[in-house]
Amino acid sequence: MSLAAPLDLQSLAGQRILISGAAGFLGGALARRLATLPGTRIVALVRNAARARSRLADIAPAVEFLEWDLNRIAVPDLGGPVDQVIHAAAQASPRFYGSDPVGTLMPNAVGTAALLQAAQAAGAKGFVFVSSSEVYGTVSSETALAETDGGRVDCASLRACYAESKRLGETLCVAWHQQHGLPTYIVRPFHTYGPGLTAEDGRVFADFAFAVARGMPLVMTSDGSARRAFCYADDAVEGLLTVLLKGQPATPYNLANPQAELSVRELAELLVSIGQDLGLPTRLEQRPPPGGYLPSPFNRLVPDIGRLQALGWQPQIGAREGFTRFIEHIRRSEA
Repeated sequence: MSLAAPLDLQSLAGQRILISGAAGFLGGALARRLATLPGTRIVALVRNAARARSRLADIAPAVEFLEWDLNRIAVPDLGGPVDQVIHAAAQASPRFYGSDPVGTLMPNAVGTAALLQAAQAAGAKGFVFVSSSEVYGTVSSETALAETDGGRVDCASLRACYAESKRLGETLCVAWHQQHGLPTYIVRPFHTYGPGLTAEDGRVFADFAFAVARGMPLVMTSDGSARRAFCYADDAVEGLLTVLLKGQPATPYNLANPQAELSVRELAELLVSIGQDLGLPTRLEQRPPPGGYLPSPFNRLVPDIGRLQALGWQPQIGAREGFTRFIEHIRRSEA
């Protein structure tokens, strides 16, 4: 578990819980966690129901599939009352920011407004918005980021399609809570990894893990100095559910594992070491950066998680253990 005291999820048992992006990485992890509760029904709001059924086949009996595209300027019919809505649908990788900026920003902006309206109409008791550390913009890298910190985002830049839409999504949640009384909860994940990430994700930690699992070289296209805090999926799920059950509405919470802070080079060296422990033939290679990738403005992106820790949450899985689990999962799934 990832808590100083175990999180009691029994209050969610028997509920009908809608998760947007349930076929994705974090949404899928949440669906699997909540599907363990007796009588709980998961409503998977997804763009492609057939693909989602395949990805969630292990929990299919507990899942209703609702096909909907959050790029649409329309409000979905949730098929009856819902108890909770968790909005986790997003294109989080910079790989998509340049090629599909509209498809990146719409689910965070228009999609959030649509789901808030649908949740209110369906009598939801809570609404969780999965935001992002990108909302901080360009800030000092010398100190840990608190939820009250903030920096500049160039709204006329292409990469802003993600950060600005996440910012708007948070503001929509605050406004909806104030005006309509819907309890809205805001979670800001930093760098989260684990089973459910795909080889096409495009972020460096996913690229590295898949390379090791496949016995291929780890390709680093930067100087490796950027520093990030890496949080394993199980810890992230428990943190998000902690906010839903114990958090203050309309209040953002950083979600990360600062104890697992590594530079990109340190991460690469760690994964090469894990690969060697697993008997996999991998090595680190340096190459020029590819075209089309929009780099982050942050050199160090590590948060203060005191606000979430005060609710009783504590990350438990370190980088070596977490990435070992992830690599072993990839190997099993591709065997």
